[in-house]
Amino acid sequence: MFTGIIEEIGLVISSSLTGGSGELRTKATLVLEGCKLGDSIAVNGVCLTVIRIADREIAFDVSAETLRRSNLGKLKRGDRVNLERALAADGRFGGHMVSGHIDGTGTLSGRRREGNAVIFTFSAPTTIARYLIEKGSIAIDGISLTITALVENSFSVAVIPHSLQQTTLGQKEPGATVNLENDLVAKYIEKLLLPKSSNPENKVSTLDLELLKKHGFA
Repeated sequence: MFTGIIEEIGLVISSSLTGGSGELRTKATLVLEGCKLGDSIAVNGVCLTVIRIADREIAFDVSAETLRRSNLGKLKRGDRVNLERALAADGRFGGHMVSGHIDGTGTLSGRRREGNAVIFTFSAPTTIARYLIEKGSIAIDGISLTITALVENSFSVAVIPHSLQQTTLGQKEPGATVNLENDLVAKYIEKLLLPKSSNPENKVSTLDLELLKKHGFA
């Protein structure tokens, strides 16, 4: 489990992701502290397992499923990535519950400055947008952010200067692909409340405010 609070920006050393899977190597400093083989580290929000540590380098296996769901397949040598170690049992929970299991990707469609923050707007597929709510949480490339506006398959987040400096988001320009992970709570509620006879491939949600109140969620 992760929190969406990025610990450092790593540098891609090599990305041999051919034939539907492969290996990713990154340079890091902070996340290496206490790191050992088999540990989990979120790379751009994707939970990956450490398979090799050498000097200031970490290597990860990347599966075909991960490449289908995320933007890791687009990485190349020299790219910067967000890194976060799995949450320790006695750690501070500063963001929200992030599993590192990416739901899919979105596209940065615009950015503009508003006061001391930058407003980023993203487009997202319906399969992801259906779980978004205003003031709800979403992980973008592993960064825990709050949705400030929502219009159909488009949503916006406000990013403060600290987050712009400590993550890769500040360097993103319109057209960039980002990893998106929905808030886990929304998906669990839907799973529990959808009729059992519903076709899982063609889900039609019956959720409304009255139903949520009836089951104690609102």
